[in-house]
Amino acid sequence: MRIRPGRPRLDDYDRYFDLPAAPADAPLTITWAGVTTLLITDGASSIMTDGFFTRPSLLSVGVRRLRSSPPRIDDALTRLGVERLDAVIPVHTHFDHALDSATVARRTGADLIGGASVAYLGHGLPDGRVRVVDAGSTVSAGAFDVTLIRGDHCPPDRYPGDITAPVVQPVRASAYRCGEAWSTVVVHRASDRRLLIVGSAGYVEGALAGQTADVVYLGIGQLGVQSPEYIETFWHETVRTVGAHRVVCTHWDDFFRPLDRPLRALPYAGDDLDVTMTTLARLAQADGVALHLPTLWRPVAL
Repeated sequence: MRIRPGRPRLDDYDRYFDLPAAPADAPLTITWAGVTTLLITDGASSIMTDGFFTRPSLLSVGVRRLRSSPPRIDDALTRLGVERLDAVIPVHTHFDHALDSATVARRTGADLIGGASVAYLGHGLPDGRVRVVDAGSTVSAGAFDVTLIRGDHCPPDRYPGDITAPVVQPVRASAYRCGEAWSTVVVHRASDRRLLIVGSAGYVEGALAGQTADVVYLGIGQLGVQSPEYIETFWHETVRTVGAHRVVCTHWDDFFRPLDRPLRALPYAGDDLDVTMTTLARLAQADGVALHLPTLWRPVAL
């Protein structure tokens, strides 16, 4: 099969970058910082998924050992206005999600929360700051209740399996095996606002049955190279199942490109945002769901 050159044009999707910035007095906001890194805060309490800011180049990932970049992490945390976090929660443990998770937790005083694979990333954190949870259990993190529900990684998974030994940087990208892939339900206790974060375009049939969410932040990486039947089933098992009225698509950006350069879509060689957006737009319209793409660094009201 011949690989299609080039990549989708983000300008073609301008109409989806339409979520307004939250007003200064918004009681609860969420800010996207690339891939599936999300900052969720009520001003007094904050949690973050992933915290992936280093974004090493494709060359580095292919031939070098990876190491977190403290300057890039600090720049991103400053841009987000983050000094302290209650929790850092990787959606799974591939490098493009979890490379910086332990460093971000260390810098912000956060707990690192996840499955057994996450424990091998946080070996440098103080005792009690790594919280290993079982699928389906709910844990408290500041003002939020977090439930990690078993999900799956979108095929293909280039580094499948669990992490079974401490990951000490610098390491090859292959050290960051997928581990547990989560669909993460976040509930803000004071407002009872419910958010579902699906980190990868994979699903476990029926896993989200009985869950509800107002908004889904939907990871769509590699979704565009799946069959139409797969895409519709993925939508059904996530968005329809929880009864969401709004979907914000994440994990479409080229994560080999640093955040101080303009974002661009993943190339056609690995994904097809055109297919994804055409299909999801049709499904969203049929279900009466608002579909959006997030704007980097822009806090929006939940």
